[in-house]
Amino acid sequence: MKILGIGNAIVDVICKVNEEFIKENNLTKSTMKLFFDENEFKKLLVNIKIEKTVSGGSVANSIVGLSQLGNNVGFIGKVSNDDFGEKYEIGLKKEKVDYLYSKKRENLPTGTCLILVTPDSERTMCTFLGTAGKIDKNDVNDYAIKNSEIVFLEGYLWDEGEPKKAFDKAINYSNEVAMSLSDKFCVDRHKPHFLDLVKNKLDITFANEEEMMSLINAKNFKEVLTFGKEIKKLLVITRGEKGAISIKGDEITEVGIKKNLNIVDLTGAGDLFAAGYLHGLINNFKQKECLEKGTEMSSKVIQQFGARI
Repeated sequence: MKILGIGNAIVDVICKVNEEFIKENNLTKSTMKLFFDENEFKKLLVNIKIEKTVSGGSVANSIVGLSQLGNNVGFIGKVSNDDFGEKYEIGLKKEKVDYLYSKKRENLPTGTCLILVTPDSERTMCTFLGTAGKIDKNDVNDYAIKNSEIVFLEGYLWDEGEPKKAFDKAINYSNEVAMSLSDKFCVDRHKPHFLDLVKNKLDITFANEEEMMSLINAKNFKEVLTFGKEIKKLLVITRGEKGAISIKGDEITEVGIKKNLNIVDLTGAGDLFAAGYLHGLINNFKQKECLEKGTEMSSKVIQQFGARI
């Protein structure tokens, strides 16, 4: 197997809302909020129109993108044996992804992410992890890890206790390991742990500029470049309108963005960028070509609704 993804198995529920909805529900625009109370989460679904439902999760989106590019890929993520869990598995298999988790009835339902898209195409995410956040080391298939060229992990999944043990097992058994920092919320919540992962355990880190600057408390991007040179690990950073950059020691490669795009929804932009970049990497593209493929995939997904091409 080329790449194995391990992440939150989340059913994405995509809705269009106005700015007032965000304010009325005390949400911070363009961020992700975790809900721990299922009933509180369900209240958000009242009086909003569901546009689309899809088998999601950040790394799962990347893995589907890699499959669409013709790569042999798999995914591990925890669902319950309920309606959403069934739909999740069917959705991945339709995309020719090898789903390597045997679902069973869990105490919590399959995880759900409400993706609220405002008129400016920004997305605000409200997530009830359900059983997805309860992944443990026994859910992680060590044979699949050992037989994958790269294991791609999701920052959203990392948490103290059992998820951390699952992460550690994946890192220890992997040939090469990549991770997405996922969200500034995750970075701020787990900063010391994420910093240790980036410096000492990961081979490849995906992040946007805000996440990376927050991770190292950088005052400007020059400090990010210095950090990248010092740790000598591969950092792949998206910078919005400034394009994207990869840093590994003294090797720095930059590309610009594609212009004149009809942006509809920014959901999945980072996920599909990672898919394009990893596709280039495992197929021996040059660094610039990897970044360009990531930019191409990202540009495609933001011109439609949802996180899949």
